[in-house]
Amino acid sequence: MSTLGQWLDLIGVAASAVAGALVAGRRQFDWLGVAVIAGVTAIGGGTVRDLLLDRPVFWIANPSYLQAALAATAFTLLYARRRRIPERVLETTDALGLALFGIAGARIAVGLGHDGVIAVVMGVITGSFGGLLRDVLCNDIPMIFRQGQFYATAIILGCSLYVLLIGQGLETNLAAGAGMLAILGLRIAAIVWNLRLPVFRLPPEDR
Repeated sequence: MSTLGQWLDLIGVAASAVAGALVAGRRQFDWLGVAVIAGVTAIGGGTVRDLLLDRPVFWIANPSYLQAALAATAFTLLYARRRRIPERVLETTDALGLALFGIAGARIAVGLGHDGVIAVVMGVITGSFGGLLRDVLCNDIPMIFRQGQFYATAIILGCSLYVLLIGQGLETNLAAGAGMLAILGLRIAAIVWNLRLPVFRLPPEDR
């Protein structure tokens, strides 16, 4: 992996850890609970991806990712004791984690020779499964399953754009940047304008 790619992954880990810590803080977990939830959010999706792709788990192969998650968690705990952290910080850090992790997962799958569909699936797993595990542990409906949330859809579209661009011969880093911006932009737009997918409802049964 390039140095730039590793730095982006570290930023994604830190951003996701902050988001996880804030979710745990809103539920008044103790410091150990906050660390667990932040860690699961930061490394959960990448761990599932690596196990499915039968490759070394990224944070075991390179402990700097775990260190980044712990450092971001500690910073959040200390900062939140002095200042109130707005809800939008949680939404923004979560969106940033989606963008960075989603494309990271797709890049890894493409690098291993998998086709575009698998790359998109791995992008979704990497980007959203940490948050899914976080929400399950916090006894919440996972964000990916909440009614109409424009969440995993942003990853699907951004990773599809990435796969399409590299298929057209665009340089990998440029295609990755376009995919990340697409995911981040779509997720933030969904938050600001409450963009939602149509909800599937069955008609009531006749009695």
